Amino acid sequence: MPAATTAMQAWLGSRADVRERRGLLRSTEPQAGLVDLASNDYLGLSADPRVIEAATRALIEHGAGARGSRVVCGTTAAHQELEAQLRLLTGQEAALVFSSGYTANIGILTALGGPGTLMIHDAHVHASLLDGIRLSRSPSVEVAHHDVAAIAAALAGRTKPRAVVVLESIYSVLGDAADLAAVAALCASFDALLLVDEAHGIGVAGQGRGAVHAAGLAGAPHVAVTATLSKALGSQGGAVLGSAQLRDHLVNTARTFIFDTALAPAAAAAAARAAAIIRQEPELAGQVLANAAALAARCGVPAAAGAVQSIPVESAGQAAAVASALRSQGVSVGCFRPPSVPDGVSRIRLTARANISAAELEWAAATVARAVAFGPDGGPS
Repeated sequence: MPAATTAMQAWLGSRADVRERRGLLRSTEPQAGLVDLASNDYLGLSADPRVIEAATRALIEHGAGARGSRVVCGTTAAHQELEAQLRLLTGQEAALVFSSGYTANIGILTALGGPGTLMIHDAHVHASLLDGIRLSRSPSVEVAHHDVAAIAAALAGRTKPRAVVVLESIYSVLGDAADLAAVAALCASFDALLLVDEAHGIGVAGQGRGAVHAAGLAGAPHVAVTATLSKALGSQGGAVLGSAQLRDHLVNTARTFIFDTALAPAAAAAAARAAAIIRQEPELAGQVLANAAALAARCGVPAAAGAVQSIPVESAGQAAAVASALRSQGVSVGCFRPPSVPDGVSRIRLTARANISAAELEWAAATVARAVAFGPDGGPS
């Protein structure tokens, strides 16, 4: 006789039913063989022979894993070379590599936070930043998206000795850009630190060197940067970039650095080679932006600042149905629905790549435009 359903099993089942009714079911099935308008491999470097060769050499030299945390035995020459290449790419004084962009964001925010630090964040920042702010035990203020005046008001009214303003350079859902120069000027005036997540900026903005560099803020003592290595750099991992003093503080206090096994050396070596390629071949960033503009134009949406272009749809169910229909036609797209979208609007999310051919881009964009205009069943949407 089967065991009785436990309270936890019943709750899990009820939550699954709710997700299905709302069109919020997600899948982890592989999507091989499709035209890729979904991944974050903006420059196509994950398959670049030079990047693969660097990873292979590191795999042979250092083995499959790092064997321990960075502060025990996990730091290798591959990690040191990666940090050097990231400094050269971004123009920052120091870099510290984490196992992911998520852990980098949580690590810096919890290491800088506490009761004496006010955290001010844009309403559209990534989940990893929100989690870091919550875990920091800091008082926090959420401001409306791109509301510089609200940031100024929060800084002017603060009662805590320290403040951190948290933004993304290019936002991951709408693909829009922050006014970094204006917010950095505010932070300088109010003695606050500006923390910029460049996950979607590095490799794309500022000829690939990032939006912070393009804004003339690289090396500014009141600006720090976090980045992922899994998007334009085509590998895996994350990093914090800023002053040597900040790096030293994180090595000694960031829990997601101290207590986490280090990034695999092969991934570190791959990202280091990718960073060097981006710096040496700035035309890659230009190509991804040109392809992004062409994709937006073909799909009838305004061009966004980065590689990400998004098409709003009426509901989560429609987004899921359109994405499914496109998969059956050979195109992979992102399907963003609540709670992944900060404004509650479901979207078909398209990402441009530098290495997609003009013919492939035109065909895929036309296929997306038809599916969105006419709906997944072929009728008017």
